Amino acid sequence: MAGNGDNAGFEVLISSDSHVMEPSGILVERVPNSFKDQAPRFPQLEVGSSFQTHPGGSDPTHRIKEMETDGLSAEVLFPTYLLPHFAMDDGKLQAVCFRAYNDWLIDYCKVSPKRLIGIAAISVYDIDEAVKELERCAKAGIKGSIIWQAPHPDLPFHSEHYNKFWAASQDLEIPVHLHILTGHGYHKESVFGNKRTGVEAYRGSVNLKLKEIIDAYFELIFYGVFERYPKLRFVGVENEIGWMPFMLQQWDYYYNRFKKVNPLPITKNPSEYFKNQIYGTFFRDTVAGHNFEHWGEDNCMWSNDYPHGNSTWPESRKYIDRDLGHLPADIRKKLVSTRTRAKTQSSARTKNSKHEIRNSKQIQMFKLCKIPNQLRSDSVFWIFRI
Repeated sequence: MAGNGDNAGFEVLISSDSHVMEPSGILVERVPNSFKDQAPRFPQLEVGSSFQTHPGGSDPTHRIKEMETDGLSAEVLFPTYLLPHFAMDDGKLQAVCFRAYNDWLIDYCKVSPKRLIGIAAISVYDIDEAVKELERCAKAGIKGSIIWQAPHPDLPFHSEHYNKFWAASQDLEIPVHLHILTGHGYHKESVFGNKRTGVEAYRGSVNLKLKEIIDAYFELIFYGVFERYPKLRFVGVENEIGWMPFMLQQWDYYYNRFKKVNPLPITKNPSEYFKNQIYGTFFRDTVAGHNFEHWGEDNCMWSNDYPHGNSTWPESRKYIDRDLGHLPADIRKKLVSTRTRAKTQSSARTKNSKHEIRNSKQIQMFKLCKIPNQLRSDSVFWIFRI
């Protein structure tokens, strides 16, 4: 179960939510000249300060070593300092800044493309440009997109504005990610206005933050987005898991209670859309660990949030044992690795892989759509083609 050696007890770990630490000038250096005066500069941090707890956040070569310290085979990578800028009101500036970040991320992941799984930041103010950037990044090897979790008030997720992007994401089999603290929600005021203090800070950290992902899922399900795009996949990132089964239970109850008198543009229980098209990440959620005994094993993915200060690095296995140690081995394996590779299409199933699991200094991530025989699961498809 634990350990990195090539023995029968080897356990592959893939973090579904980790982060890069963007160097200070990456946007200014890469945006067109006409935007250089407007592009934000990120904090210049020394290693060991704030979120920059280790050099691998900015240096991919160091990151591989740091991953091996924690026993990880691969990480799905999201921004850190770019996240608040999903709340930008200037759509053109946001688009060029996000493109600059994506260029930097593509280069970062080239150091080990089977282990560093980049997620492209996509500005969705101009949906035609969003589709172009999604296609560009997909060609460069990026495995997913991140858009705002709290949309601009004029652009709710149920509006037709997003249709081309939903269609492109579905056709490209690129999952769309919604990360906490992105977009025009409560956090926008904290970053660009007056920061919540005292008791109200706790309301933001739990109540308001959770409301944003609940509202996002509600719109996508109840307004029929998933009905119209049945192969579209979404991932909720760092929103944790424990609350989900109760919410789905309530949605199913009220849908079945009132659907005849108040018809909706959906044909299935809300929980069915979740089961088929939504995934969630977790890393400090003991309630989820108990829920997995009877719910969520096929939709939920472990993460370590590295290199942020509240990450479980370098003791991720200890926390995995704490929260998941009581689960059967097959369920645990889904949660810590195979589900992060799950659910694209049946043609991506593993066949006759020649790869082996090696020791921690030699471990190689698997070729596109292939994993070793000992990691097979007949129910496994892929989210990220790694």
